[in-house]
Amino acid sequence: MPASTLILEIAVPSPLYRSFDYRAAGAGSDQPPEAGTRVLVPFGRSKVVGILLAVKQHSDHPAGKLKNILEILDPEPVLDTGLMQLLRWTARYYHHPIGETLSTALPALLRKPARPSQRSDMVWTLTESGRQQAAQPPPGAPRQALVLQALADQPRGLQREALQVPLAVLKRLQHKGWLRQVESAPDPDATPVHATATRHTLTAQQQAAAEAVQSGFGRFQPFLLEGVTGSGKTEVYLCLIEQLLQSGKQTLVLVPEIGLTPQLVARFRQRFNVPLAVLHSGLNDRQRLQAWQQAAAGTAGLILGTRSAIFTPLKNPGLIIVDEEHDASLKQQDGLRYSARDLAVWRARQLHIPVLLGSATPSLESLYNVQEDRYRLLDLPQRAGKALAPTMRLLDLRGQKMRDLLSATLLEAMAAHLQRGGQVLLFLNRRGFAPVLLCHACGWVAECRRCDARMTLHQRSGELRCHHCGSQRRIDRHCPACGSSELLGIGEGTERIEQALQQHFPDIPVLRIDRDTTRRKGELEAALSAAGSGAARILLGTQMLAKGHHFPGVTLAAILDADQGLFSSDFRAGERMAQMIVQVAGRAGRAEKPGEVMIQTHHPDHPLLLQLVASGYPAFARAALEERREAQLPPYASMALLRAEATDSGHPRAFLEAARELAEAYQGETVQLWGPVAAPMERRAGRYRAQLLIQAQQRGELQRLLGHWIPLLAGIPQVRRVRWSIDVDPVDLF
Repeated sequence: MPASTLILEIAVPSPLYRSFDYRAAGAGSDQPPEAGTRVLVPFGRSKVVGILLAVKQHSDHPAGKLKNILEILDPEPVLDTGLMQLLRWTARYYHHPIGETLSTALPALLRKPARPSQRSDMVWTLTESGRQQAAQPPPGAPRQALVLQALADQPRGLQREALQVPLAVLKRLQHKGWLRQVESAPDPDATPVHATATRHTLTAQQQAAAEAVQSGFGRFQPFLLEGVTGSGKTEVYLCLIEQLLQSGKQTLVLVPEIGLTPQLVARFRQRFNVPLAVLHSGLNDRQRLQAWQQAAAGTAGLILGTRSAIFTPLKNPGLIIVDEEHDASLKQQDGLRYSARDLAVWRARQLHIPVLLGSATPSLESLYNVQEDRYRLLDLPQRAGKALAPTMRLLDLRGQKMRDLLSATLLEAMAAHLQRGGQVLLFLNRRGFAPVLLCHACGWVAECRRCDARMTLHQRSGELRCHHCGSQRRIDRHCPACGSSELLGIGEGTERIEQALQQHFPDIPVLRIDRDTTRRKGELEAALSAAGSGAARILLGTQMLAKGHHFPGVTLAAILDADQGLFSSDFRAGERMAQMIVQVAGRAGRAEKPGEVMIQTHHPDHPLLLQLVASGYPAFARAALEERREAQLPPYASMALLRAEATDSGHPRAFLEAARELAEAYQGETVQLWGPVAAPMERRAGRYRAQLLIQAQQRGELQRLLGHWIPLLAGIPQVRRVRWSIDVDPVDLF
């Protein structure tokens, strides 16, 4: 049958839960395209890039009503058979439109009609004068000196992301005639893998873990690597990656946040002289596409990225690693709400390769899978080398005189550690100067005009900011209610603590790392470099400072307010609090100097805190799992959350009431419906929100209900008045 008479089933990026049939008459080719190929099609009044799902001979729709495709955009599929299977399953499991699911997996440039060409990577190299200058770096320009030294050690050049400096630094060096940008070329003398940094001798426990995973090469096997902070999980990763690179296999490494990538990129480049593909939101569209193409072609043996990298094509897959597997950032919270960790396990099964999940504080879901013999547990209970686990103690704040969350006991401990040459890390998961601006005369509080939330005072910028919707305004000079000028910042944020530290330790460099100080490109990398080098003696920050970083000089870590997550109504709050405490504690004493951890609290008798200090995270996790089993909460049950929002407060509730009536017809005996209820923060960014929770004892029962129910939601009369979404396996019920 001529290709022009065939029917093409196309997935179009739209919120509709269906595909569309087109005639292939406009293809301009005698051969029908393959599934996974991009095609340009008319859709409504516009032209969009769709993905071919199947080639058919007949359509359920009259042939005269079908439109012709406009153009086949690729000579071969951009999504191979394996990725198409993964994405089809993803759309079914998370009940998301197939067109939007496929579009999510593509780099931004492939969502456009243009045909991006394969380009060689551009690298920066030293000129002859730059090589001479590298021997005598310019004084007062540490980042320029860092670049010159790095390129002196890499005569074939490095990409900009490997240099970890802003583009302006490289342009200045280029203007001076010390740098030039050229296309990278393959090294004819390069071996498949060459260790450029000294390998660490594995401990017996590390060796056992590496050998266990190696025994699973070539077949599907999930492993959970539970290793205390500083136990050398990354060294196990490096050992496995080296084995795979030598055999021509690729490794995909997923990390939860962009802040962890510079550290791993540096370690990988120091260890391996192979092309490295990096995928995260900090890259431009061209860089992401190049990394995607390198992985698809097999030229990149090592692929490192955040959650969306799970959709990267792999030509010779050998292993998938998910670092910090417990982290909630691995779950997408809008659009296609997928879990990169869970998809990594599914994809490893599909590819017949092992998957390694690593964490010092594994999620209760992963520990449950170990109990059910679905995952194999690999344990690293001791720190590598001569490093010892830090001592932990609770600081009872009741009745103590203190200011700005800095107790007298903590200040004394900080002074002692600083005097001995150690670094101090202070953790407070609350940025800004103060969480509340209050009128001392009448009690007025500055509230967000678009959310049910209070504005946070950011004194340095002179602004009030909402940390929920992003709105901001200048600080009020007078109270809008009574006209008083007695406006006070109540409570503590990282900006206020920074100011207090500079008063207590005027001669000690203080470095604050949070979203406000790392907004610009390169600022996070520069801050982490200063923290790791010891140039900053006191480190203060939010969770981006506590996750997975190696600061060898830190001997004291303190959690300034451990009470934030102790009394939340979210059943996962205790697990997250325990994980955060252990992660922060793990930053102390990672080198040969002993470490100390202080946890400030007004509830020193709280069972969670006592159990963590006395018995550690494994004991807490066992107790928490037992509580979940008795309450029949995940992982002993499955959940989905239907959310709705609108500018009118009544529309979300009306839509969800109608949705519940439809669900009751498919409910069965073991499925429970809770709600609808208003979201804990009902109004956010000017929209009112409500939610309906569906809970089932078995995952299959939940999926059966969703499969019948979700397609019916489009027929609810109120559906046009709301924005709704379904979240399967939600990690945040709020």
